[in-house]
Amino acid sequence: MGQVITLAFAAFIACAVEGIEALTIVLAAGVTKGWKSAIEGTLSAIVTLSLLTLAFGPTIVHVVPRNVLHLVIGTYLLLFGLTWLKKAVMRASGLKDRHDEDAIFEREVARLKQESGSSRDWQGFVTAFKGVFIEGLEVVVIVITLGASSRHLGAVSLGAGLAVIAVVALGLIVKKQLSQIPENAMKMVVGLMVTSFGTLWAGEGIGFSWPGSDSAVIAILAFYGLCAFLMAMYFRAANPQVETKLSGSLGTGATK
Repeated sequence: MGQVITLAFAAFIACAVEGIEALTIVLAAGVTKGWKSAIEGTLSAIVTLSLLTLAFGPTIVHVVPRNVLHLVIGTYLLLFGLTWLKKAVMRASGLKDRHDEDAIFEREVARLKQESGSSRDWQGFVTAFKGVFIEGLEVVVIVITLGASSRHLGAVSLGAGLAVIAVVALGLIVKKQLSQIPENAMKMVVGLMVTSFGTLWAGEGIGFSWPGSDSAVIAILAFYGLCAFLMAMYFRAANPQVETKLSGSLGTGATK
């Protein structure tokens, strides 16, 4: 039961992270091209992504042998999670700029305002569809891989679905840039959880017997979390100019 909840939570956070980026693009399309076309594009993308999940998820779960799933999907999740974790650590240490939703919003608005002609609604639809589909495709991969390897596709899909509802509700409430949402922190959590499950399942795929069985994921998660924290602190200490840059940014933000 605990693993099911953890999987659903991982899917929820992963979907929320991508949803924030997609929502920023949808809001830009809605502001400049009209909400009708933006909402239609968003719903079309969500339906398409849902069909992809339903089409490929159950097939993988019921056809592919469990040990093969664990090895292949575990390795994929490990590499995928480490990529997210690397970006989150670099942003936490100041070596990489934090994801700026304000900049994305302003860039999309400027681009859409330059477009003209009778195809305004169509452009808004395509922009919203593209933003939601591209960001959501990554979520579909996570949902299918997590669900297939754990045999809990329903719980993982539920977590992703709840995240979609939460992000849509947030968009209806704020209708503006989402720069105040700590996306980097969420991406760090997702990176840690996906990497941990990837390590657990890849090990099981090659026949390794983890102490404590599935509960070993807690120790793996703690290990990766400690490593990520120490690496972020090390990189920040090794680059004094980063600390100066961060302090300057905070000071500038405070004066606005």
